[in-house]
Amino acid sequence: MGRVRLILYDFIISFMWVWSGSLVKMFVSQVLGMGHQPEAEIVKGALSVANMFFFAFLATVTKGGTYNPLTVFSSAVSGDFSHFLLTVGARIPAQVIGSITGVRLIIQIFPGIGLGPRLNVDIHRGALIEGLLTFAIVIISLGLARKIPGSFFMKTWITSVSKLALHILGSDLTGGCMNPASVMGWAYARGDHITKEHILVYWLAPIEATLLAVWTFRLVVKPITEEKENVKAKSE
Repeated sequence: MGRVRLILYDFIISFMWVWSGSLVKMFVSQVLGMGHQPEAEIVKGALSVANMFFFAFLATVTKGGTYNPLTVFSSAVSGDFSHFLLTVGARIPAQVIGSITGVRLIIQIFPGIGLGPRLNVDIHRGALIEGLLTFAIVIISLGLARKIPGSFFMKTWITSVSKLALHILGSDLTGGCMNPASVMGWAYARGDHITKEHILVYWLAPIEATLLAVWTFRLVVKPITEEKENVKAKSE
């Protein structure tokens, strides 16, 4: 029952995530009337950080519910096989379906909202950019989970600012998404969700980068931890 509830939470939170991003943009451009002014980017950035705090709180309340397949995939790689199967076979599909449902509803209610992130560079450069961005944020998340496991505010603050900075770096090139489910929702609405560009840039590259980040973190952190334990044992 707990697993079914978690899958349902993934669907609902993914649905809410695509809505929240669109609502932030509409609030800044239409309600505040700031359009494309420089101040608009600052306001959007501040609202995005507050939004990520809200979803981090939801993840805590739901005991793991999240909107990003890469978040659950990185932990699934480190877990047992049953956890991996649950993630790949149920949680990630729930996140994708939630994102697609959310985007379809957004477009029906607000037809002029746009059609989401697009690839503005060639496919290989786009895959490299999304891969590097994903690698960076996964390494940061793993490091924070290890160094400050109990501090919700500090960990969420660093993660949110890091995500925002990486998003800004890649926004004009690939959209700086680092979230395959969200991109899939918009790509499905455009009808290009099964193209080579979409699969390679927004799925394969981030997944490979996540695997590389997890393995790199294990390779680097474990020897350092063992060395410290050995030094401590010798001093005693």
